[in-house]
Amino acid sequence: MEDILQTYQLPYDPRVPVVCMDEASKQLIEDVAVPLPVRPGHAKRQDHEYIRHGVCNQFVFCEPLRGWRRVKVTGRRTRLDWAECIRELLEECYPKARRIRLVLDNLNTHTGASLYERFEPDHARRLLDRLEFHYTPKHASWLNMAEIEISALNRQCLNRRIADLEVMRAEVAAWESQRNAAKTKIHWSFTIAVARTKLAKQYPVIGNRASDRKQANSD
Repeated sequence: MEDILQTYQLPYDPRVPVVCMDEASKQLIEDVAVPLPVRPGHAKRQDHEYIRHGVCNQFVFCEPLRGWRRVKVTGRRTRLDWAECIRELLEECYPKARRIRLVLDNLNTHTGASLYERFEPDHARRLLDRLEFHYTPKHASWLNMAEIEISALNRQCLNRRIADLEVMRAEVAAWESQRNAAKTKIHWSFTIAVARTKLAKQYPVIGNRASDRKQANSD
């Protein structure tokens, strides 16, 4: 945990940016009946029945200190899809960055091995040499700021039925463009100092700290 929090506290460096990534899925849903729009005295009315058209995946990347994000909507979430997203991040979004500090969860596709499955060894090695992985602890994916971006995306863009993958891509691209133009940043206040206070029970007790804690509890 402290590795992630220490990474977040590093000063901004465009040559070595901190980028967070996470994945989310969204059902493609079509209305059976055309919804009735809002009119005086009546809210929008939508039939509860719908048709499922499968699920799409969103690979979400964000650089909190710069106020930048990128979302790629795909039909799958395989190792090859993730590897291609990483290539685009390094070669298209950050071609001049010396290295990227990548905050991500422990999904089994999120490893260097995925790059070797997708690209020739020399290419995969070049990509890996520019990556510095920072994995969130198990059961603590909330430490990944990309989850905040996913929440904003769901509330501001995907809080309705979308039936078509191409429409989904267009809607997400418009949201991404608008949010990037505004340079919307994430204010993160959960620091190492705060963690050591609020999550004190999760830290090992050593030496005098054990007696100090017992004394505090008895008081």
